[in-house]
Amino acid sequence: MPIDIKLRGPYRRAATVSWPQRRKRIRAIWMMGVILPAGCGLLGVTSPTQKAWEILTTGVAEKSPLKRADAVGALGLLVRDARARGMAEKALSDDNPRVRAAAAAALGDMRSTRSIPKLSEALSDKDPVVVLAAAHALLVMRDLEAYDVYYAVLTGERKAGRGLIAEQRAKLDDPKKLAVFGVETGLGFVPFGGIGVSAYKLVSKHGSDDIRAAAAEVLAKDPDPESRDALVNAVTDHSELVRVAALKAIATRGDRTLLKSIEASMDDQKETVQYVAAATVIHLAGGTTALPTASSGQKKGL
Repeated sequence: MPIDIKLRGPYRRAATVSWPQRRKRIRAIWMMGVILPAGCGLLGVTSPTQKAWEILTTGVAEKSPLKRADAVGALGLLVRDARARGMAEKALSDDNPRVRAAAAAALGDMRSTRSIPKLSEALSDKDPVVVLAAAHALLVMRDLEAYDVYYAVLTGERKAGRGLIAEQRAKLDDPKKLAVFGVETGLGFVPFGGIGVSAYKLVSKHGSDDIRAAAAEVLAKDPDPESRDALVNAVTDHSELVRVAALKAIATRGDRTLLKSIEASMDDQKETVQYVAAATVIHLAGGTTALPTASSGQKKGL
């Protein structure tokens, strides 16, 4: 039969309950007294993942720009992670160009296609290294806008009505600045796609010719006719390195209509240029539409 009980303390109230109901309530109160304190103790334990995020979060907020750049660059390892992508995108607006460049590189490493609009904005950054890093990130995600930067590097001009600020092109002729950036941030190279121009090579006697040659090779895959014309003009460049790179790019494009434009290069003063020009002429005359890529060669065991 039901009985009347009065609970004391904060639970004081009158109630009519059966014995089974009373036992359930007593058991519930006891469990709360045992489990809750234990659970609170567990809340103070930091898991390895929590610790890792704390390290990265602290790193991207460091006062030292070099430390911030290192932390931001590490985010590139976290592919398809929304939190990491958000942190890297935020770092694109950092007040230090090293950090902004590291952010662009990280987003490229993540293959974060959702970040393409923000990387496109970074192409108008005041610092040329940030522009190059953003261009590289867009290139690895096959965004054609990246080619505009390499076109500007090679020709000294920007494509009609397109993004790169004129002053940026002049700054791209300062190889020492780019090399110092590469060394200080641990990148070790200027981000020109798969070419990987050595930072130390950039301060060699060739100066910015290395950069322009690298840009020519990247333009081999740009379908834009303006890039095609730029490569044709580059086969008569003052730099032997650029002439060779332009010829190789033309061979890679496999455009037979350019055959007549490069025949004169077989009479170049430099034998190295002659050799590359001759091979390019043979390649184009043979009607091959495109040279095999390094990856396809590896698959065939070449």
